[in-house]
Amino acid sequence: MTFLDRSRTVAPPGWSRWLVPPAALAVHLSIGQAYAWSVFKPPLESSLHLSGTESALPFQLGIVMLGLSAAFGGTLVERNGPRWAMFVSLVCFSSGFLISALGAATGQYWLIVLGYGFVGGIGLGIGYISPVSTLMKWFPDRPGMATGIAIMGFGGGALIASPWSSQMLASFGGEGPDGGSGIALTFLVMGLAYAVFMSLGVLLVRVPPPDWKPAGWQPSSTTRALVTTADVSARNALRTPQFWCLWVVLCLNVTAGIGILEKAAPMIKDYFADTPTAVSASAAAGFVALLSLANMTGRILWASTSDLIGRKSMYRVYLGVGALMYLAIAHFGNDSKPLFIVCALVILSFYGGGFATVPAYLKDLFGTYQVGAIHGRLLTAWSTAGVLGPLIVNQVADSQEKAGHHGPSLYTTSMYIMIGLLLVGFVANEFVRPVNPRFHEPRPAEEGSPAHAAQQP
Repeated sequence: MTFLDRSRTVAPPGWSRWLVPPAALAVHLSIGQAYAWSVFKPPLESSLHLSGTESALPFQLGIVMLGLSAAFGGTLVERNGPRWAMFVSLVCFSSGFLISALGAATGQYWLIVLGYGFVGGIGLGIGYISPVSTLMKWFPDRPGMATGIAIMGFGGGALIASPWSSQMLASFGGEGPDGGSGIALTFLVMGLAYAVFMSLGVLLVRVPPPDWKPAGWQPSSTTRALVTTADVSARNALRTPQFWCLWVVLCLNVTAGIGILEKAAPMIKDYFADTPTAVSASAAAGFVALLSLANMTGRILWASTSDLIGRKSMYRVYLGVGALMYLAIAHFGNDSKPLFIVCALVILSFYGGGFATVPAYLKDLFGTYQVGAIHGRLLTAWSTAGVLGPLIVNQVADSQEKAGHHGPSLYTTSMYIMIGLLLVGFVANEFVRPVNPRFHEPRPAEEGSPAHAAQQP
């Protein structure tokens, strides 16, 4: 299809770069639906007689495929351009819903796992990284803000998808033991609606012409110690200690955040169960919604702040202040409900901010040449953290409960583990230094230079 040709995505003269963030948001707000999967768990368990573990399988597989497809497809995304990547994401993500609709209608749960988890998960990974390098090429003066806007959409997608899904399930009769057809219709509508919405991003996205830069902007105006004007390939990036330091930083920051996010509702109820200010189920649900809002807001707020203070300093805040927030919860969490809530909101804002800041951190270190592919490989840290965080919190809570403990003591050990992990991440961030020039891509010789003259026949 000619509209996918990379040459056709180059912006014409006068094109506004501010049209690119909405294109990225069209994709990220759609694939951010993944965070709302829990809405489908009770109806699926009721209609298909599934356990809680079984109903979580499509989401778990989707996150695994997100990391794998981002890691292995990153180079293709860089080679073929953002329009191709967004189109592949659209096809996979929407097809995942349609396959799931067939599975729900026929009572074949394996089709839901295949559709939403495997096929849709590929759409998640390709869609997540599709706009990254393009946004940073359009916004070399504010790369943190640009990627923060887009990745904010992934964090906020559930705020749209959750009530929308619940309303459709109720309207189509998707709740109860005979709700298979209602679930199927909900999946069908979502698949078609997301295809239309994501197509706006496919049609709108453009890449800047070669050597384009904002009017009046010079690289020296925002250059800091870690910002490079050279480029590193994805293959060479994996050979640098900087990549692996950032892998550790991202993994541990996400582990700390997701540890609270995954168990937020029961955690706040347990913390105040034996106090005069016990938390009801509805209040716990409201707390979860607040955490989602903090996750979304942190992505644009802290990523934009990183443009002012630098990426390394921003991660010092995420990791250092994050450790202090966990320490406050461990010691004073059940003494003050406002303190507990504020600390949790700050931690979740750092969780979201870490996702949004890391593409700009990679750009600072490795340039824009293959930053999308490098970002894809780094996202394997997310997959690892998605297992580590919930495992730590749940295993510790289960063991403490078996030992006869209750309330805040179920989580105290977890809090100290998270503090330790964040401090390790803080140290890893301090080891990040400029990339050795031996990993840089060779630059074409400039016309008129001795090297250029030597290359002429």
